[in-house]
Parts: sequence; structure tokens; C-alpha cells
Amino acid sequence: MSGQSKVGGVEPRHVAERLARFGSSIFAEMTGLAQKHGAVNLSQGFPDFDGPDVAKRAAIAAIEAGHGQYARMIGVPTLNAAIAEGWAARGFGDVDPEAEVTVTSGCSEAIAATLMGLLNPGDEVVVFEPYFDFYTACTAMAGGTCRFVTLRPPMDGKGAFGFDEGEFRAAFTARTRVVIVNSPHNPTGKVFTRQELELIAGVCRERGVVVISDEVYEHLIYEEGMEHVPIATLPGMRERTITMSSMGKTFALTGWKIGWTIAPPALTAAVRAGHQFMTFSSATPLQHGAAAALRGAGEFVEKQRRLFAGNRDRLCGALAGLGLTVFPSHSTYFVMADHSALGLGDDRAFCRHLTETVGVAAIPPSVFYGTPGMGTAFVRFAFCKKAETIDEAIRRLQALRR
Repeated sequence: MSGQSKVGGVEPRHVAERLARFGSSIFAEMTGLAQKHGAVNLSQGFPDFDGPDVAKRAAIAAIEAGHGQYARMIGVPTLNAAIAEGWAARGFGDVDPEAEVTVTSGCSEAIAATLMGLLNPGDEVVVFEPYFDFYTACTAMAGGTCRFVTLRPPMDGKGAFGFDEGEFRAAFTARTRVVIVNSPHNPTGKVFTRQELELIAGVCRERGVVVISDEVYEHLIYEEGMEHVPIATLPGMRERTITMSSMGKTFALTGWKIGWTIAPPALTAAVRAGHQFMTFSSATPLQHGAAAALRGAGEFVEKQRRLFAGNRDRLCGALAGLGLTVFPSHSTYFVMADHSALGLGDDRAFCRHLTETVGVAAIPPSVFYGTPGMGTAFVRFAFCKKAETIDEAIRRLQALRR
């Protein structure tokens, strides 16, 4: 496996140094390998079914009504309003849709635009590892540096991944500008507790640091009674938090690339400073479709949540039966497991064996760590698929017994 030494399959001698070290995306790499070997793709996090009809009908109607030109830079008014309405309806407070909501081309662009708008060269960003790889690449694009705090699995294999308070505090320096919080967390499936978020918030208030809160999996929590707590709702955090989400994960429309940020005007100015020169605006008809989904596809979300919870349970049971140590996943599309007991090498070797020999593709998560040597014993599987897709993957995984 080529790792991260190439970009788009070629040597990166023409690529800027700040990006060359990241190489090609592991998602493109593993999906390509899955296609080559006809493997069930449990690597990249996208559903193999379509999103709600109400969204598609609204997007088609927008096309037929002539909404084919640039949208406003900040977003189509009906979508900005729907985002604000949804935030308020969950008891998170009132949001000004014009001054505090910005529509972006997916949460991915929101991350890039925000970091470009916030950071000066040499600024530091505190990132929990393992992480979504956009955090580190976009920090580098903005001239910043990441400092890592490791989320470690529970010693008994039963609880959620956690972090050490001392390590978190030690990550801050005089140059710390931003902390990125991703809850629910990709790739571990962790939902940060209120107590953990209050600890993070307290340090950020002490140090005068901005929080970027990536909450794209906010509607996909599978445990009864487990709450999603936006860090912006904690005391003293609204004025220093940029909250991000998107419709892609919630409504199984990842290819639509419609995301957004919610932030007070002073921080929204930073988001828009980057956004206006990256994409300026996102696809107009799809924004109309997103607004319709936010207002009328709650039943779809609940059905999808039940499907994914069942998929997770069956897949985790099968993996545990094959000798992997499976860590609890309370949310997201993903589950992490320790494969080392099978003796098939590090995470890259294990994922290559899975894809080429077993016929199931997964992600080697060491690429989601900034600390060398971390994550090599782990593997990440995506369960955001049709039930029959997961069942076929489980059938193929039985080859690991041999």
C-alpha cells in the first residue's frame, strides 16, 4: 500500500511542501482498492442507498423554477432560516439566520474556510487524535501547526475512548488559537460527555481560545438516553464557538456537499472571509433540497438511525466472534476494533489482507494520528450501509477463521 507518499498516484515533486506530506487521501486509496478487488466497501463513510424523497423533490422543483444561478454567498435564505429554526427547536437558543449562519460546500469546506479565516502563520491548533484528516491538512494550508491530544481506548474494552486532562492542558501554548472538538467523534464513535466538554470549555475560556465544533453526526446517536451536547451551549462558550454540521451524514446525501456553520457575528466574519474566496456559494438547487429535508425528513432520520444501530450490533458481534477487540461505538458511521490478536501485521497490512483476500475493505486508522506509531493495532469499519451489505460483509469476514 502506497501510504501517503503519492498524490493522485504520482510523485509529489510539484506539490507544495505544506501539502505534499499528506499524500493522497486514505479514503480514495481504500475505495479504489475495494473497487479493484470487488470488495464490500466498509472503508469510506458513505451510505449505499439514497436520501429522502422530500429533499430530491425540492431540489428538482428548484431547478425547474429556474434557481440555477449563484446563491447568496451566505446561503439561500430558506436554508439559513431552516438551520436556525432547527437549532432553536432543540432548545439550543435563538440564532440570527442572516448574521450567524453560513452555508458551505459540505462541512469539509466549512473546516477549510474557517481555519483559513482564523489562523495566522505559526498559530497552533489543538486536535484530538485520531482525527478527521481535514483538520490537519487544512491547518497546514492556513500556515498553522497542530498539537495532539490522544483519545485512548478503555483498558477494559467496554467504555468510550477518553483523554487525560493533564495532556490536554499541556497541549496549550502561547500560540494556541483554536481547539477542534468533534462530537460525535469520527472515527471512534465516541460522544463526548457533558463533563468532558465542560473541562474543554473551561480551559478554552481560561486561555481565550476559539473552539471549532464539528457536529456532523449529531442526529445519529444510538444509545437510549445519551445526549448530544453542543459545546456552544455551555456557559461562556457561545461567543467563542463555531459550530459546524451538514446534511450529508444526517440524510444519506453525502454527495450533495451542503454544510453550514453557526457562530456569533465576529467569528462568522472569519468563516465568510475564507468561504467567499474558496467556493463563494454552494449549489443553489441543492440548498433548497436541504431546507426541505431539515423541515420534513425527521422520519427518514429515525429509520436510518435504527438501521445503523442494527448494522453496528451485528457487525460488532461478528468481529468479536472472530477474535478482534471491538470498542463501543455510540454514534457516527463507524466502529473501531483492535485486530492485533489475529497476527496479520499492522493496520495497513491487515486492511490490505482484508481487501485483497477476504473481500472486505476497511480503513487503517494510523493515518488519523499525528503521533508516530499510534493506531497501528486498530482498524475502522463503516456500518452506514444497507442491512444486506453488512450481512454480506459478515459472511465474507468468516474467512478470517481460516
